[in-house]
Amino acid sequence: MVVGEFAEQRELIIIGGGPGGYHAAIRAARLGLQVTMIEQEHLGGVCLNKGCVPSKVFANAAKHLDEVKHLSSFGISAENLSFQIHQLVSYKEQTMQQLRAGVENLCKTNKIEVIHGRANFINEHRIGVEMEHRFELFEFKQAIISTGRSPILPNSLMGNPRIMTEQTIFNLNEVPEELVVYGTDYIALEAAFSYRKMGSKVSIVLNNRADFPFDHAINRELKRILKKEKIHVYREYQLKQVTPRGDRILLQLTKHDNQLTLAGTHLYVETNHQPNIDSLGIDQVGIQLSEAGFIAINQEMKTTIPSVFAIGDVTDGVASAVKAMKQGKVAAEIAAGLSSEVDLTMIPTVVHSIPPIAVVGLTEQAAEQQGYHVKTSQFGYVANSYATISNQTDGIAKVIKDADSDLLLGFHTIGAGAIELISTGVTALELVGRDEDLSFPLYPHPSFNETILEAIEGLTDKAIHIKPKNKPLDLANK
Repeated sequence: MVVGEFAEQRELIIIGGGPGGYHAAIRAARLGLQVTMIEQEHLGGVCLNKGCVPSKVFANAAKHLDEVKHLSSFGISAENLSFQIHQLVSYKEQTMQQLRAGVENLCKTNKIEVIHGRANFINEHRIGVEMEHRFELFEFKQAIISTGRSPILPNSLMGNPRIMTEQTIFNLNEVPEELVVYGTDYIALEAAFSYRKMGSKVSIVLNNRADFPFDHAINRELKRILKKEKIHVYREYQLKQVTPRGDRILLQLTKHDNQLTLAGTHLYVETNHQPNIDSLGIDQVGIQLSEAGFIAINQEMKTTIPSVFAIGDVTDGVASAVKAMKQGKVAAEIAAGLSSEVDLTMIPTVVHSIPPIAVVGLTEQAAEQQGYHVKTSQFGYVANSYATISNQTDGIAKVIKDADSDLLLGFHTIGAGAIELISTGVTALELVGRDEDLSFPLYPHPSFNETILEAIEGLTDKAIHIKPKNKPLDLANK
């Protein structure tokens, strides 16, 4: 194909219409920039079409199934209950279409030009776009790369519809009879709990780890809940071989000198990731990569070409829609000439398990390793009145502070409402809060919010529903 010299002029081109890309596009458009967004597939990216949204549809269905068993306590009969996964799959598709239409409408409302095609850099200021039957050339002032990343499945595991990754585990049209989950990421736990509530027999193999990547208090409560749900966890085992056999998958596992064969009808595998950059041609224009192979950026999210930004999962760090959206808006502001910044230190980790998990900040172990004089407090949901009312007493809330300065260091929660509650922790840590900043305000009663209050007050032995650590004060002889 011969590329001519005639190029259409564009002010800002964004490659990738996922969460980071469309947030950047809308923010830039509202700041007065002329924006063109190039998307190869569907708007919304992996999060909307293959990851966050599909997994949360399944997690919500599983949550509602779990709630049914408590209905009799409230005098509600749930006889002849049935679950049809094909209806759930239909609702999932409907939800994704509705959300995609919402993104498309936002782009239209903000006068963002959307081009569906494959983009690649011609030089530092030109991008070519391959569409179905034509090729167009664009010259830009600035560009933002937001193409995300993809899971890397070993060749030996490819091609088997019973072996799935984060992008396919919620595409099933049947409930697995026996699901083996190999991994510890959030999708691993969401898949394990969701399909268990739907009737699957579920096993989790921690890929050469002794535990999940949370604070030890969360891991301890999670272990208890998994045991109650009859989800067996194999710790410190490593996957050596996978052998398909008819409608089953055989896993050969090793742990030190021990070997174990585990069988299931379906297998979920947590994978490594690679950035979606192969077709961009960034190497020929001098955009450098990090040691991990992702696009290298500075604090302003600029690549080694100052007019080209990169945001989200195509850069180093955690794969997160939260990260992509924040970086997208900030990159747009910098492109528009504003002063802006991103700090991902207090990015929360959330898992829509049953019950959910939400954490932010340092774990107790990490705080100790960083030299803090650590003090912790933990409050169990079983002592929360609203948890009792709603029959959701599994879970804990834990807070961590520096005993010398009273500086709050970490919030760790597993239990009903945890994902909504973690925003309090994020805000407190961002504002460099101390325990008195959260113990002074008034909390609604009865509510799950009080788990935070009790955990905070427990740092100073003031919590009403926690057994006191110290003897009562003798005020008469004080």
